[in-house]
Amino acid sequence: MPTDPTIETPTANVYEAYDMTHPPRHPGIGWTRFVCVSDNHSLIFPVPPGDVLLHSGDLSRHGTLKDIEVTLNWMKSLPHAAKFFTGGNHDLALDANYDQGGSMRNCKPKSLKDKDIVAARKLVRSKELRKAGMVYLEHESTTYTSPSGKTYTIYGSPAAPFYSIGAFQYKAGDGKAIYDRIPASTDILMTHTPPLGICDVTKRGKHAGCPELTERLNNEDLQRCRLHVYGHIHEGHGAAVVGLSPETLSGRVSVNAAMPNKPLAIIVDLKD
Repeated sequence: MPTDPTIETPTANVYEAYDMTHPPRHPGIGWTRFVCVSDNHSLIFPVPPGDVLLHSGDLSRHGTLKDIEVTLNWMKSLPHAAKFFTGGNHDLALDANYDQGGSMRNCKPKSLKDKDIVAARKLVRSKELRKAGMVYLEHESTTYTSPSGKTYTIYGSPAAPFYSIGAFQYKAGDGKAIYDRIPASTDILMTHTPPLGICDVTKRGKHAGCPELTERLNNEDLQRCRLHVYGHIHEGHGAAVVGLSPETLSGRVSVNAAMPNKPLAIIVDLKD
């Protein structure tokens, strides 16, 4: 039996629930299938095929090189031709603030060795991963060109508001400078934190997303951004359409792809 999309517009189909052994059929040329995951914390799950894999951080459980390698090896084995990923608050070895002289140096756990910090940061930008189609994004952009010739600009940020000792975190009020760096050319946005109010409700019923990210997303210059993928708040797993236009019946697809609570990637098909 066919799987119905959770969200369906003229330019986007979103699948939150489907049979992993028989995922929804790819809509064909002129569409790009983005398979969205986040927060696997060194656990490995079956992932459906697609054109592009997007991973929005928390690759690891404890932030060690060994933990990160588990996830990178898993991603490398997946069939997607292009794979883009960023870090998260658990990924300590990727945060330069844990280096000698860094602002988090005094909080570095004993299990996080200096040599592993250096090795992890080299690994995510290595030629080996590039050859596997894997691109790490830390407050930076890259592009992906679909088989139909459509070029998507993809921006990734590992940042999240401070909660407890971790990586890539910022204090209230510091998010504006971080998210002002998102270029207006962004089509696909990956952040580790959710924006405030969109798939960000904790098990205690509170919204835990970032208001400064929401403010940035509401700016007119980011209205071309068609897909925003994040994680961090595991209970917020799901998808929504933001800014649905009555004229075009389209808007930005927002996806909380955190996996451990629901180990199923979210599929987003975008019309090129």
